[in-house]
Amino acid sequence: MLMSVPTHTKALDLAYIALMAALIALCAWISVPLGPVPFTMQTFGIFAALGLLGAAGTLAFLSYLLLGIVGLPVFSGFSAGAGVLFGATGGYLLGYLAAALLFWGLTAKLGQTLPVMASAMVLGLVLCYAFGTFWFLTVYTGGSGETLLGALTLCVFPYVLPDLGKIFLALVLVSRVKKHLAL
Repeated sequence: MLMSVPTHTKALDLAYIALMAALIALCAWISVPLGPVPFTMQTFGIFAALGLLGAAGTLAFLSYLLLGIVGLPVFSGFSAGAGVLFGATGGYLLGYLAAALLFWGLTAKLGQTLPVMASAMVLGLVLCYAFGTFWFLTVYTGGSGETLLGALTLCVFPYVLPDLGKIFLALVLVSRVKKHLAL
C-alpha cells in the first residue's frame, strides 16, 4: 500500500506567507511622495495576499509589520522601526491590520467568493482610511486644529480611486492565480 503525500503542508503555508509578506514589502517600496501620506502599491499587496491566502494573508501582513518594527526596511521609503508606527502613516498600518482582520472574519463567515472578497476589501479599505485619518488628526497634527475635512482632503480623497484600482487588480490576480495554488 502506497502512502499518499498531502499536497498541502505547513511548510507550503509558511512559504506562501513569506512570499506574500515579501510582496507587501516590495509594494510598499513602490512609493511616490504625495504630502504627508505617500502613494504606494501596498494596498494591492495586502489585498492580493488576503485574497490568495485568506486567513493566512493576515499572518503575511502581521509578518510584514513585525519585520518592519524590528528594523528591516520594509515600510514605504525603505523605512523601518517602531517609530514609523508613530508617524503620519502609522494609523494606516494599523488600519491595514484591522482591514485584514475584517477580511478574514467576513470571508470565514460568508465564503471566499469574488463578490464577498470584493466587498470585504472595500470595507477593509474604508476601515483603513478611518484608522489612518483618526491617527493623522490625533497624533500627526499635534492638535493643531486640523479639521476632519482637511485631513480627508490630504489623506483620503486623493487615494480613493487609485486604491479602488489596486483592489480591482488584486481581485483580477486572485481570480486568475488562486486556482493554480495548492491551497
